[in-house]
Amino acid sequence: MPYLQLDVNGHYSAEQKKRLAAKMSETYSSMMSVDIRRISVAIRELGADGVWRIAEPDGEPLPVSVMMLDIRKGRPPELRMALAKALCALCAEILGLREDRLNVEFTQHSGDEMYHPSLGGFSPEWEPGEQ
Repeated sequence: MPYLQLDVNGHYSAEQKKRLAAKMSETYSSMMSVDIRRISVAIRELGADGVWRIAEPDGEPLPVSVMMLDIRKGRPPELRMALAKALCALCAEILGLREDRLNVEFTQHSGDEMYHPSLGGFSPEWEPGEQ
């Protein structure tokens, strides 16, 4: 934890996905004051017709992307919004996703719901240096 998941309709090169994973991790680590080694990124290519949303009340379903961010609880809404905007901008820049067709959802967890064997067990509630 944190676990950043992006579900997309398209297919992307390994280099694009690697670059996006690196940039998402760097951005998250910096903005949320988290040890970058705790971050995992999944880019799930569901293929054409894999993710849909009705954007207008009487409209047809449109292909979209969804980002799910499993994070530690207690982050202020303003910080979560800034993070969501920054990660959406990266998805648009690197994968060419349309920001108006990208949703971001947060699931918040306490530190004892995130286990990292290589980092000594459960995640601390707050990383050193956090406010």
